[in-house]
Amino acid sequence: MKKINTALLYRRIFLIVYDVLAVVASSVLALLLRYELVYRDIDEKFLESIYSFMPVTIILMLVVFTLLRLYNSLWAFAGVNEMQNIVAACGIITVLNTLGLMVFDKPVPRSYGFMFVFLLIFFTLASRFSYRFLRGLKQKNVKKEKGTNIMIIGAGEAANMIIKEILSSRYTSMCIRCVIDDNANKHGRYIQGIKIVGGRDKIKEAVDTFDIDEIFIAMPSVSKSVISGIIDICKDTNCKLRTLPGMYQLVNGEVNVSQLKDVEVEDLLGRDPIVVDLESILGYVQDSCVLVTGGGGSIGSELCRQIASHKPSKLIIVDIYENNAYDIQQELKQNYPNLTLVVLIASVRNTNRMNSIFEEHKPDIVYHAAAHKHVPLMEDSPNEAIKNNVFGTFKTAQAAAMHGAKKFVLISTDKAVNPTNIMGASKRICEMIIQTFNRHYDTEFVAVRFGNVLGSNGSVIPLFKRQIEMGGPVTVTHPDIIRYFMTIPEAVSLVLQAGAYAKGGEIFVLDMGAPVKILDLAKNLIRLSGYKVDEDIKIEFTGLRPGEKLYEELLMDEEGLQDTENKLIHIGKPIEFDERQFFKQLDELNKATKSECGDIKGMIKEIVPTYVPKEE
Repeated sequence: MKKINTALLYRRIFLIVYDVLAVVASSVLALLLRYELVYRDIDEKFLESIYSFMPVTIILMLVVFTLLRLYNSLWAFAGVNEMQNIVAACGIITVLNTLGLMVFDKPVPRSYGFMFVFLLIFFTLASRFSYRFLRGLKQKNVKKEKGTNIMIIGAGEAANMIIKEILSSRYTSMCIRCVIDDNANKHGRYIQGIKIVGGRDKIKEAVDTFDIDEIFIAMPSVSKSVISGIIDICKDTNCKLRTLPGMYQLVNGEVNVSQLKDVEVEDLLGRDPIVVDLESILGYVQDSCVLVTGGGGSIGSELCRQIASHKPSKLIIVDIYENNAYDIQQELKQNYPNLTLVVLIASVRNTNRMNSIFEEHKPDIVYHAAAHKHVPLMEDSPNEAIKNNVFGTFKTAQAAAMHGAKKFVLISTDKAVNPTNIMGASKRICEMIIQTFNRHYDTEFVAVRFGNVLGSNGSVIPLFKRQIEMGGPVTVTHPDIIRYFMTIPEAVSLVLQAGAYAKGGEIFVLDMGAPVKILDLAKNLIRLSGYKVDEDIKIEFTGLRPGEKLYEELLMDEEGLQDTENKLIHIGKPIEFDERQFFKQLDELNKATKSECGDIKGMIKEIVPTYVPKEE
């Protein structure tokens, strides 16, 4: 037997009794207003008409209110739709009541119907919306006493929707205290009862005045440069910042508190996202068989996502780490159910395995992203860096050439320029390998060199976030260390475009923008998390790690710089070297790593003259 909700039952009985009294009151008051509120002046025949017809009017009211669900709505969340239903119901009742009085020859003043409908609407609205008003007033008082004080920047539709949700929700303790907008025409006006106190010049003043704890940036359609300027002001307030991710949530009607995200370091780069016209350049990917090594990694997996969206005939993912490979496999299966996808567990160091993969699938395009890239770890295990990076590249490139691949794109790094560590030197050797292969095979071999990518495996940003969550300290290796940064999708988009430009033998260099000081990133991330630097969260300097440089370069001095159609992609002029000696040195290096030679740095320096180990 279904359990009866007694609270709901009592609430509906109360509303029914109230509505009956409202109908009676509306009928009598409609006559009183006609006779200037003097009851004894009312014509007896009019009183007799409404009283005798009152049972019918009450029944009509109950039927119409029930049909229009005025006893089933959640009045705590009453809005425009409920208001429309009330007006419609009262209008219908008035029409039926008037017609009934006429049919049964019950005389009433001509103004009666007009007065009756407005009084009934007023009483009905009062009963339904008073609950919401009182509930909201109570919540507002509680939030003022115990809640988090919020400032919203941006007085547009996104802000309006977020304010509405916060004000109507009893599951949040947020209290919106003020709104900021640069539009002077909005200053002094109100959104949902919240005052727009001024432009961005008032942010710091308003934070102090209203004791703000958190700032929401609700400006989904403005550029990153505008957001960056606002964040630059907010980061000195010690308030936690959150932003609305993008315009598409507003278009889809998805703007709500859950869509707000903590401010990311990407927001501090001070530039708009790099946008590449992939539709015009990825024609060479469409209907091609594409193979991605290291396809489960941060760069490799994003390559797979963007390639999958442009309808290759087949996408082959090769990775030695099964968990990463599984994750990207499941994601692509869900998002691209019609994609012909092959996921293989394999090591690029295994000659026979790589040859068998290329022989079976014969890929047209190869993106070689598989590599050991953690600088300090590779300093401790240099032989593994050479085996995987150098000879893994050699074997994969050779398999591509022998089986007729059209393009081979090596993912390189800025650490290959004047390297001070094994990882960077190994990548420089990889560049030399593909430049040499390009001279001897029909396959177009190219390399794409770029700096750090935000959010990649091993990136400093996730480390900083974990350290802040744990209460600090945040560790920075050196106060002056700088790095070039780009987001993963930006870097991969430019890699794909560089692949389209490839003629063979080039080293493409991506413009990473202005370098960023790591110490500034750490400080800003602490502030944007709502903490004070060196008070709440301390910063500790740990010293440069083995093989680490204070700054990275993108080009060697010997390399020129040639522009492409995309101003963010440049081509470095290949450096000439003796191929025969190079292959001889590679053979010796291969033997040394296989025999687990204790020191291969001297051999690497012979191959890469610009390599200067840090300890030297």
